[in-house]
Amino acid sequence: MTGAVGSTMTEKILGRACGGESVRAGENRAVSPARMIAYDFPGYTDVMFRQMRDDFGMTELTDPSRYVVFIDHMLTKNNDTEAEVHKVTRDWCEFFGIELHEGVGIGHQLTAELGLAIPGDFLVHFDGHISGVGAFGALGWGIRRDLIEAWVTGKVYLDIPATTRFDLVGEFGPGVDSRDLVHTIIDLVGADGCAHQVMEFGGPGARAMKIDHRQGLCGMAMFTGAVSAVFEPDETSLEYAEAVARREFEPVYPDADATYAARHTIDLGSVVPRVVQPGSARAANTKTAGELSGTPITKAFIGSCASGRIEDLRAAALVLDGRSVAPGVELNVVPTSQKVHEQAEREGILDVLRAAGAHIAVSSCDFCFGYQKPLQAGENCISTGVLNISGRMGSSDANIYMGSPFTVAASAVAGTVQEWSPWGDERVEESA
Repeated sequence: MTGAVGSTMTEKILGRACGGESVRAGENRAVSPARMIAYDFPGYTDVMFRQMRDDFGMTELTDPSRYVVFIDHMLTKNNDTEAEVHKVTRDWCEFFGIELHEGVGIGHQLTAELGLAIPGDFLVHFDGHISGVGAFGALGWGIRRDLIEAWVTGKVYLDIPATTRFDLVGEFGPGVDSRDLVHTIIDLVGADGCAHQVMEFGGPGARAMKIDHRQGLCGMAMFTGAVSAVFEPDETSLEYAEAVARREFEPVYPDADATYAARHTIDLGSVVPRVVQPGSARAANTKTAGELSGTPITKAFIGSCASGRIEDLRAAALVLDGRSVAPGVELNVVPTSQKVHEQAEREGILDVLRAAGAHIAVSSCDFCFGYQKPLQAGENCISTGVLNISGRMGSSDANIYMGSPFTVAASAVAGTVQEWSPWGDERVEESA
């Protein structure tokens, strides 16, 4: 086990990636990621591939097994532009011998399913939502500007981040999940309350949280200003990892006397359904679902790398069973991977969603960034996507609200923003 007494999980993971050295927050170190991951997107992977060969003279990789690329964007129009983007990616991956996965799910989910989210490992991507691997005790970091450094040299210089610790107790109440928790945390610490830090989660509430919810929470860490997030490994996450991991691994745990930038205790039972208003994922734009009740919607979306896993689809089915999507509302559901899609089909979940009037789409990122069925001017959408800035899902004159799968499904039935209650009545909102 690397790391001296008093180390956080992040210090231990990055110390291991520095060759087993002891590292401390604030130091600048050359770190060797276990995996370097990307998805193909014009202006990103195609540029990096050309730079590697043309600018750096690379014709082969020292260890191709450290590189993985996913084709999970621009999959739904089946036009010449898409075909050319993906051909470029296939050709370059073949040239360098890079592992490639196409059209089988969102890369951030596949990273877990394919055994790449190894407890104790450090992974980099140009997309910050790679932080979702923190659910398994791995550290995923989005380094958009410096990813080419890692791809070319196998290392990247980083300032070792400080850590804010969240001790979770209790359990979520009905109709509440980690999407509500992340905005509760932002409300607690502020939209930059963990700026340039890693969020570390532990405690009995963390251990009670389902793995899908941990992935969703870690994947949204950037909206506190954090560079990543990580859960203490436990029986749940280790059981998942052991079933899919490609090699043996040794998880890391924080020391009891680790030094934290801040420490907070949150009772999951106190978390209530929250909805992010159009404009950003910042807490200043967040209200309880009850406070926004009655806001009309025309579209609803359940999916993305932060929501769309089996627990999210189960939540939607629980809400929609025996009910119908309101007239004038379109509900689109996108499972996070082909594997999740197949499991939801076997469990009868998708039958429930279809009976309620939902449209089920093949797994991709295309709904989330407005590529598939873009919103039109004047539309209101409630979404489990990862971002709701103007123009994110289509027209800049459309409005995007964000909530949990419970809230999105309940809103699709009501035709307006609506909190779900298992008792069939609106929950009485407590004043903030």
